[in-house]
Amino acid sequence: MKDYFSLIIDYVRNRTWLSHALFWISIFLIQTFGSNADYVQLNSIFGHKLIMLVPKMMAAYVLIYYQVPKLLYKKKYLLFFISFVLSSYIFSVIARTMGVHIVETLFRPQPFEQEPILEILEDVYMLYSHYYLGVYFPAIILFILMLVGESMEKRTVVEQLSKEKYSAELNFLKAQIHPHFLFNTLNNLYVLSLQKSEKAPETVLKLSEMLDYMLYQCNDNRVTVEKEMQLIQNYIDLESLRYGDRLQLEFEKKIDNPQTQIAPLILISIVENAFKHGASGTVAETIIKIKVIVKNQKLTFEVYNTKSKVKQKDETKFKDGIGLKNTIKQLELIYPNQFQIQLNEEDTSYTVKLDVDLT
Repeated sequence: MKDYFSLIIDYVRNRTWLSHALFWISIFLIQTFGSNADYVQLNSIFGHKLIMLVPKMMAAYVLIYYQVPKLLYKKKYLLFFISFVLSSYIFSVIARTMGVHIVETLFRPQPFEQEPILEILEDVYMLYSHYYLGVYFPAIILFILMLVGESMEKRTVVEQLSKEKYSAELNFLKAQIHPHFLFNTLNNLYVLSLQKSEKAPETVLKLSEMLDYMLYQCNDNRVTVEKEMQLIQNYIDLESLRYGDRLQLEFEKKIDNPQTQIAPLILISIVENAFKHGASGTVAETIIKIKVIVKNQKLTFEVYNTKSKVKQKDETKFKDGIGLKNTIKQLELIYPNQFQIQLNEEDTSYTVKLDVDLT
């Protein structure tokens, strides 16, 4: 029922002519059935209120579509004031003239004395005390309703733009991650191929599984923690094939519910960062420890790696890549105010600790 009502509201809001027609019909009905006119016959009241809508509509549309946007919004305050005073006088004259010379002629019992037009023009007090407010009250109401409608429309547009910006930024970050992984893994495969290693086919299989996941399985906003852990495992296996015995790796998982939902491709860049700063930066033995705890939809992800005490030259800026920076940007987009990340770099070690509320 609520959705049906919302559809009706949206339908009316998207059709200006219909919303205005409904407004004036409402004004007409309210004034008709709330009237204390001297004319007791219903058709007389209807005719009276219908005719008197004319100056009210004229005043409303001059105010809303000319005076406010063309003068007030453009800071032509003196011209707006002069224009409003002049128009209020003119429309009050029109209202009284129509009331005296049309409404009373049609519906008031004869005989009666009608004020001449010159007398109407000269009686400024009567115009502003008896007609001005009645003429401009609907105009003010309509103007307020239009302001509210414009405000709601602007808010909707801002929200839509914000969602589109969020989606565009996230897709851009993911698009950067895919070739980043592909470059690293193909480099591993190239090294194994040069060595004519029997591990090359296994590398191709792992790479295939990773690309299948990244390109097809993680297009949703959320995936299971189980799938993300499998992606990390595949990446670890690929890097283990490359570095062999000089890599000591621990992968500890404590997950209360493997089906817990998480944004895809958040954690893998941190793991890759450990290899980038650790194994690829030294020929010595490297230790990498990865610890994952998921409990009550709270994630703790900690990655430790040893590294060379001597800073390596990085002419290609490989170690200053986009992986970890992208992770932080994605966290800011997907989990605003729901995460904490700590980076701790020592002479011979590098640690990243991430806490995320996955709810």
